Amino acid sequence: MESIRESEPKRKVVVVGAGSVGATYCYSLAQSGLADEIVLIDRNEDLVKGQVLDLVHGQPFFPMVDIRGGSEDDYADAQLVVITAGAAQKPGETRLQLLKKNADIVGGIAGTIASQGCKGVMLIVSNPVDVLTYVALKRSGWERGRVIGSGTVLDSARFRHILGKHCDVDVHNVHAYFLGEHGDSEFAAWSMTHIAGIPVGEYCQVCGKCPGWKQERDLIEKQVRESAYHIINSKGSTYFAVGLALVKITTSILRRQKSVLTVSSYLDGEFGIKDVCLSVPCIVSDQGIEKIIDHKLAEEELISLKHSASVLRKAIDSLESY
Repeated sequence: MESIRESEPKRKVVVVGAGSVGATYCYSLAQSGLADEIVLIDRNEDLVKGQVLDLVHGQPFFPMVDIRGGSEDDYADAQLVVITAGAAQKPGETRLQLLKKNADIVGGIAGTIASQGCKGVMLIVSNPVDVLTYVALKRSGWERGRVIGSGTVLDSARFRHILGKHCDVDVHNVHAYFLGEHGDSEFAAWSMTHIAGIPVGEYCQVCGKCPGWKQERDLIEKQVRESAYHIINSKGSTYFAVGLALVKITTSILRRQKSVLTVSSYLDGEFGIKDVCLSVPCIVSDQGIEKIIDHKLAEEELISLKHSASVLRKAIDSLESY
């Protein structure tokens, strides 16, 4: 008798971009046992060959998975396509020039994925992720839930880590979210922050470790916002934690797990915001975003979210063609 697992579609993940983020994600994904097939695509074919060979040599040490280089034809039956490709900023190049260049790259990839008849989910990782998620959505013509960005999933993880260290509590008992732009206008949603089910403000009164909680809050939020800058200054780029964050999103998609994640999503009236992609809590499943949790935020948080939306809208408008 055919097992339920055998009758399900093959869990095929296509990764576009064989650089540090794409390769680290493949490495983490291979060890997770989530995927049946991992396909790596990049214009640099030698890089793809090298990354694939390096990965398959580790197969005796992780669950069975087919890892190979691929082509645009592989988009057709992929359950998930993860786009990490993009140009790096060159000396003398402005952020706007870089944005336009990456919009062309990601928009072109998204159009090709759609043209191949892919029925899966598109996950954008390339930065600036919120603007490029918007570009990919428009170029693909897909329904909004199937094109998502990695958003502030990693920022929220950093927030939980720092709070756990500050409160001397296991990070797994900390529930906390960063919302808005994956960038300088992101903010901590303190009204949604809990430790062991206790609102963080109440927990800190019980804990009594820090006399100036407001100052500590500001410092924690600043640490989260500046984390990536510190890592980039020290080692050039971030990729380990990004790869793990992508595996978390992948798990919810391939296993239909319905995790609540702060992925970048297209808003169409939620939180009073329209026609922009940014991070808010979403239920993520096999079809991408199953539901946006339009939760009542504290007044100052809603103001911050709308500020993020205006920053991103300005960036989108600068592209002209979108």
